[in-house]
Amino acid sequence: MSISPYFRSPFTDITGGMVSHQMLGNCQKQEMRYMDCLEAYGLDRGRVKCGELFDDFHECQTKTKQFKRFVAIRKERERQIAEGKLKGDEKFLSPRVDSF
Repeated sequence: MSISPYFRSPFTDITGGMVSHQMLGNCQKQEMRYMDCLEAYGLDRGRVKCGELFDDFHECQTKTKQFKRFVAIRKERERQIAEGKLKGDEKFLSPRVDSF
């Protein structure tokens, strides 16, 4: 795996900006740990050795587990409403919880 462009030219150098989470990002620490690990082991060995750090960084970046958990909780609440277990004001949660 190579992170360099397929065709290298001055145009790719100008437009090929690095994307990182170091400025105003929530995932700064995870990204730095992963990059330090890749730097220590090299790209090929680092992908194997630093796999757990990559998974942590990827979860921080995409929040897939958090979103799946949110959807499961919402489905469970909708099921309880359909069965009639939740009535009246119990149906509704705070706007912060209802809006992901």
